[in-house]
Amino acid sequence: MYMLIVLGNSFLIFTIIVSPKLHTPMYYFLCNLSFIDLCFTSCTIPKLLYDIFSNTRTISVTGCLAQMNISLFLGLTECLLLAVMAYDRYIAICSPLYYTIIMSWRVCRYITVIMWSVSLVSSIIPTLIKPLVFCRKNKLNHFACETLVVLEQACGDLSTTKFFMFVQSFFILLLPFIYIVVTYICIISSILKIRSTQGRSKSFSTCASHLTVVIMFYGTTMTTYTGQAKLSSNLKYIALSYGFFTPFLNPLVYSLRNNEVKGAVKKILT
Repeated sequence: MYMLIVLGNSFLIFTIIVSPKLHTPMYYFLCNLSFIDLCFTSCTIPKLLYDIFSNTRTISVTGCLAQMNISLFLGLTECLLLAVMAYDRYIAICSPLYYTIIMSWRVCRYITVIMWSVSLVSSIIPTLIKPLVFCRKNKLNHFACETLVVLEQACGDLSTTKFFMFVQSFFILLLPFIYIVVTYICIISSILKIRSTQGRSKSFSTCASHLTVVIMFYGTTMTTYTGQAKLSSNLKYIALSYGFFTPFLNPLVYSLRNNEVKGAVKKILT
Protein backbone atom coordinates (compact mmCIF):
# COMPACT_ATOMS: atom_id res chain seq x y z
CA MET A 1 0.00 0.00 0.00
CA TYR A 2 2.89 2.37 0.76
CA MET A 3 4.11 2.21 -2.84
CA LEU A 4 0.58 2.87 -4.09
CA ILE A 5 0.35 5.93 -1.83
CA VAL A 6 3.70 7.23 -3.08
CA LEU A 7 2.90 6.55 -6.75
CA GLY A 8 -0.65 7.94 -6.53
CA ASN A 9 0.24 11.20 -4.83
CA SER A 10 3.45 11.68 -6.85
CA PHE A 11 1.59 11.14 -10.11
CA LEU A 12 -1.13 13.61 -9.06
CA ILE A 13 1.50 16.25 -8.27
CA PHE A 14 3.25 15.53 -11.60
CA THR A 15 -0.04 15.79 -13.50
CA ILE A 16 -0.84 19.19 -11.99
CA ILE A 17 2.67 20.54 -12.65
CA VAL A 18 2.81 19.51 -16.33
CA SER A 19 -0.80 20.47 -17.15
CA PRO A 20 -1.21 24.24 -17.77
CA LYS A 21 -5.01 23.97 -17.40
CA LEU A 22 -4.52 22.87 -13.81
CA HIS A 23 -2.36 25.85 -12.86
CA THR A 24 -5.03 27.37 -10.61
CA PRO A 25 -5.17 27.99 -6.83
CA MET A 26 -7.45 24.98 -6.34
CA TYR A 27 -4.90 22.56 -7.77
CA TYR A 28 -1.99 24.43 -6.19
CA PHE A 29 -3.45 23.64 -2.77
CA LEU A 30 -4.19 20.10 -3.93
CA CYS A 31 -0.45 19.73 -4.62
CA ASN A 32 0.17 20.79 -1.02
CA LEU A 33 -2.30 18.15 0.17
CA SER A 34 -0.60 15.39 -1.83
CA PHE A 35 2.81 16.52 -0.55
CA ILE A 36 1.55 16.35 3.05
CA ASP A 37 0.19 12.85 2.44
CA LEU A 38 3.54 11.74 1.01
CA CYS A 39 5.46 13.11 3.99
CA PHE A 40 2.97 11.81 6.56
CA THR A 41 3.06 8.24 5.32
CA SER A 42 6.85 8.35 4.82
CA CYS A 43 7.17 9.32 8.47
CA THR A 44 5.47 6.18 9.77
CA ILE A 45 5.08 3.42 7.19
CA PRO A 46 8.79 2.65 6.46
CA LYS A 47 9.43 2.09 10.18
CA LEU A 48 6.27 -0.01 10.42
CA LEU A 49 7.37 -2.19 7.49
CA TYR A 50 10.80 -2.62 9.07
CA ASP A 51 9.23 -3.68 12.38
CA ILE A 52 6.99 -6.23 10.67
CA PHE A 53 10.02 -8.13 9.35
CA SER A 54 12.24 -7.52 12.37
CA ASN A 55 12.56 -9.45 15.62
CA THR A 56 13.48 -6.32 17.62
CA ARG A 57 10.64 -3.86 17.23
CA THR A 58 12.18 -0.91 19.02
CA ILE A 59 12.59 2.81 18.48
CA SER A 60 14.75 5.26 20.39
CA VAL A 61 13.19 7.98 22.52
CA THR A 62 14.64 10.63 20.19
CA GLY A 63 13.32 8.82 17.13
CA CYS A 64 9.90 8.39 18.72
CA LEU A 65 9.62 12.07 19.69
CA ALA A 66 10.78 13.11 16.21
CA GLN A 67 8.16 10.89 14.59
CA MET A 68 5.48 12.22 16.94
CA ASN A 69 6.29 15.89 16.30
CA ILE A 70 6.61 15.52 12.54
CA SER A 71 3.31 13.66 12.33
CA LEU A 72 1.65 16.29 14.52
CA PHE A 73 3.08 19.09 12.38
CA LEU A 74 1.81 17.53 9.15
CA GLY A 75 -1.58 16.72 10.68
CA LEU A 76 -2.09 20.29 11.87
CA THR A 77 -1.07 21.59 8.45
CA GLU A 78 -3.63 19.36 6.75
CA CYS A 79 -6.38 20.65 9.05
CA LEU A 80 -5.62 24.24 8.04
CA LEU A 81 -5.15 23.31 4.39
CA LEU A 82 -8.59 21.71 4.13
CA ALA A 83 -10.11 24.92 5.54
CA VAL A 84 -8.16 26.99 3.00
CA MET A 85 -9.38 24.74 0.17
CA ALA A 86 -12.96 25.23 1.39
CA TYR A 87 -12.42 29.01 1.30
CA ASP A 88 -11.07 28.71 -2.25
CA ARG A 89 -14.23 26.86 -3.37
CA TYR A 90 -16.42 29.41 -1.56
CA ILE A 91 -14.85 32.32 -3.46
CA ALA A 92 -14.95 30.42 -6.77
CA ILE A 93 -18.67 29.64 -6.50
CA CYS A 94 -20.11 32.51 -4.44
CA SER A 95 -17.95 35.34 -5.86
CA PRO A 96 -16.66 34.09 -9.24
CA LEU A 97 -16.11 37.58 -10.68
CA TYR A 98 -13.66 38.43 -7.89
CA TYR A 99 -11.97 35.02 -7.75
CA THR A 100 -8.80 35.92 -9.66
CA ILE A 101 -8.39 39.07 -7.57
CA ILE A 102 -8.99 37.52 -4.15
CA MET A 103 -7.16 34.25 -4.85
CA SER A 104 -4.17 35.74 -6.65
CA TRP A 105 -0.89 33.84 -6.68
CA ARG A 106 0.56 36.36 -4.24
CA VAL A 107 -2.26 35.68 -1.78
CA CYS A 108 -1.83 31.92 -2.25
CA ARG A 109 1.87 32.16 -1.41
CA TYR A 110 1.14 34.19 1.72
CA ILE A 111 -1.53 31.71 2.81
CA THR A 112 0.90 28.81 2.28
CA VAL A 113 3.67 30.42 4.34
CA ILE A 114 1.30 31.33 7.18
CA MET A 115 -0.34 27.89 7.15
CA TRP A 116 2.91 25.92 7.35
CA SER A 117 4.48 28.35 9.85
CA VAL A 118 1.52 28.27 12.27
CA SER A 119 1.49 24.46 12.19
CA LEU A 120 5.24 24.23 12.76
CA VAL A 121 5.22 26.61 15.72
CA SER A 122 2.14 24.93 17.23
CA SER A 123 3.72 21.48 17.03
CA ILE A 124 7.12 22.34 18.56
CA ILE A 125 6.10 24.79 21.32
CA PRO A 126 4.93 22.09 23.80
CA THR A 127 8.20 20.15 23.36
CA LEU A 128 10.33 23.27 23.82
CA ILE A 129 8.45 24.55 26.88
CA LYS A 130 7.95 21.22 28.68
CA PRO A 131 9.91 18.27 27.20
CA LEU A 132 8.44 14.86 27.90
CA VAL A 133 10.22 12.66 30.44
CA PHE A 134 10.17 8.84 30.42
CA CYS A 135 11.05 7.06 33.64
CA ARG A 136 11.09 3.45 32.49
CA LYS A 137 11.16 1.19 29.47
CA ASN A 138 7.98 1.83 27.56
CA LYS A 139 5.89 -0.45 25.41
CA LEU A 140 3.58 1.33 22.97
CA ASN A 141 0.39 -0.45 21.98
CA HIS A 142 0.50 1.21 18.58
CA PHE A 143 2.25 0.93 15.21
CA ALA A 144 3.64 4.48 15.46
CA CYS A 145 4.48 7.13 18.04
CA GLU A 146 1.02 8.64 18.18
CA THR A 147 0.84 11.70 20.43
CA LEU A 148 -1.85 10.37 22.77
CA VAL A 149 -0.11 7.00 23.16
CA VAL A 150 3.27 8.62 23.88
CA LEU A 151 1.69 10.88 26.52
CA GLU A 152 0.27 7.81 28.24
CA GLN A 153 3.83 6.50 28.71
CA ALA A 154 5.33 9.80 29.91
CA CYS A 155 5.78 10.55 33.59
CA GLY A 156 5.85 13.77 35.57
CA ASP A 157 3.59 16.79 35.23
CA LEU A 158 1.77 16.66 31.89
CA SER A 159 -0.65 19.53 32.53
CA THR A 160 1.23 21.94 30.24
CA THR A 161 1.37 19.46 27.38
CA LYS A 162 -2.31 18.57 27.75
CA PHE A 163 -3.22 22.28 27.82
CA PHE A 164 -1.41 22.86 24.52
CA MET A 165 -3.11 19.79 23.06
CA PHE A 166 -6.49 21.25 24.04
CA VAL A 167 -5.60 24.57 22.41
CA GLN A 168 -4.44 22.80 19.25
CA SER A 169 -7.58 20.66 19.14
CA PHE A 170 -9.81 23.72 19.50
CA PHE A 171 -8.12 26.28 17.26
CA ILE A 172 -6.55 24.08 14.55
CA LEU A 173 -8.93 21.12 14.50
CA LEU A 174 -12.39 22.13 15.70
CA LEU A 175 -12.57 25.75 14.46
CA PRO A 176 -11.43 24.92 10.88
CA PHE A 177 -14.00 22.11 10.80
CA ILE A 178 -16.77 24.49 11.90
CA TYR A 179 -15.58 26.98 9.29
CA ILE A 180 -15.72 24.29 6.59
CA VAL A 181 -19.27 23.33 7.60
CA VAL A 182 -20.46 26.96 7.50
CA THR A 183 -18.65 27.53 4.20
CA TYR A 184 -20.32 24.54 2.55
CA ILE A 185 -23.73 25.65 3.78
CA CYS A 186 -23.14 28.93 1.93
CA ILE A 187 -21.78 27.09 -1.12
CA ILE A 188 -24.72 24.69 -1.35
CA SER A 189 -27.13 27.61 -0.91
CA SER A 190 -25.48 29.44 -3.81
CA ILE A 191 -25.43 26.34 -6.02
CA LEU A 192 -29.15 25.73 -5.50
CA LYS A 193 -29.82 29.24 -6.81
CA ILE A 194 -28.19 28.38 -10.16
CA ARG A 195 -30.94 27.87 -12.72
CA SER A 196 -28.88 25.92 -15.23
CA THR A 197 -28.78 22.18 -14.46
CA GLN A 198 -25.40 21.87 -16.18
CA GLY A 199 -23.93 24.77 -14.20
CA ARG A 200 -25.31 23.35 -10.96
CA SER A 201 -23.83 19.92 -11.72
CA LYS A 202 -20.43 21.40 -12.57
CA SER A 203 -20.37 23.42 -9.34
CA PHE A 204 -21.25 20.37 -7.26
CA SER A 205 -18.56 18.29 -8.97
CA THR A 206 -15.81 20.79 -8.08
CA CYS A 207 -16.76 20.55 -4.39
CA ALA A 208 -17.56 16.84 -4.14
CA SER A 209 -13.92 15.71 -4.08
CA HIS A 210 -12.90 18.14 -1.36
CA LEU A 211 -15.97 17.37 0.74
CA THR A 212 -15.23 13.64 0.52
CA VAL A 213 -11.66 14.18 1.74
CA VAL A 214 -12.88 16.42 4.59
CA ILE A 215 -15.31 13.75 5.81
CA MET A 216 -12.64 11.01 5.69
CA PHE A 217 -9.99 13.07 7.48
CA TYR A 218 -12.00 14.98 10.07
CA GLY A 219 -14.24 12.05 10.92
CA THR A 220 -11.33 10.06 12.36
CA THR A 221 -9.09 12.85 13.69
CA MET A 222 -11.90 14.52 15.61
CA THR A 223 -12.89 11.15 17.09
CA THR A 224 -9.31 10.71 18.28
CA TYR A 225 -8.35 14.19 19.47
CA THR A 226 -11.57 15.62 20.89
CA GLY A 227 -11.85 13.02 23.63
CA GLN A 228 -14.12 10.47 21.97
CA ALA A 229 -11.41 7.82 21.53
CA LYS A 230 -10.02 6.15 24.63
CA LEU A 231 -6.37 5.27 25.04
CA SER A 232 -6.70 1.63 24.14
CA SER A 233 -5.88 -0.77 21.35
CA ASN A 234 -8.78 0.70 19.36
CA LEU A 235 -6.82 3.93 18.87
CA LYS A 236 -4.37 2.33 16.45
CA TYR A 237 -7.20 1.09 14.26
CA ILE A 238 -8.67 4.60 14.09
CA ALA A 239 -5.21 5.92 13.21
CA LEU A 240 -5.08 3.54 10.26
CA SER A 241 -7.83 5.53 8.59
CA TYR A 242 -6.22 8.99 8.55
CA GLY A 243 -2.67 7.60 8.47
CA PHE A 244 -3.01 5.14 5.59
CA PHE A 245 -6.41 4.97 3.92
CA THR A 246 -6.98 8.72 3.56
CA PRO A 247 -3.60 9.37 1.84
CA PHE A 248 -4.27 6.31 -0.34
CA LEU A 249 -7.78 7.43 -1.35
CA ASN A 250 -7.09 11.15 -1.84
CA PRO A 251 -5.53 10.81 -5.33
CA LEU A 252 -8.31 8.43 -6.37
CA VAL A 253 -11.03 10.76 -5.12
CA TYR A 254 -9.58 13.78 -6.92
CA SER A 255 -8.83 11.90 -10.13
CA LEU A 256 -12.05 9.89 -10.43
CA ARG A 257 -14.47 12.63 -9.36
CA ASN A 258 -12.84 15.54 -11.17
CA ASN A 259 -13.24 15.86 -14.93
CA GLU A 260 -10.33 18.30 -15.32
CA VAL A 261 -7.91 15.94 -13.58
CA LYS A 262 -9.24 12.95 -15.53
CA GLY A 263 -8.72 14.86 -18.78
CA ALA A 264 -5.17 15.82 -17.83
CA VAL A 265 -4.34 12.22 -16.83
CA LYS A 266 -5.70 10.87 -20.12
CA LYS A 267 -3.64 13.42 -22.04
CA ILE A 268 -0.46 12.40 -20.21
CA LEU A 269 -1.09 8.66 -20.66
CA THR A 270 -1.85 8.99 -24.37
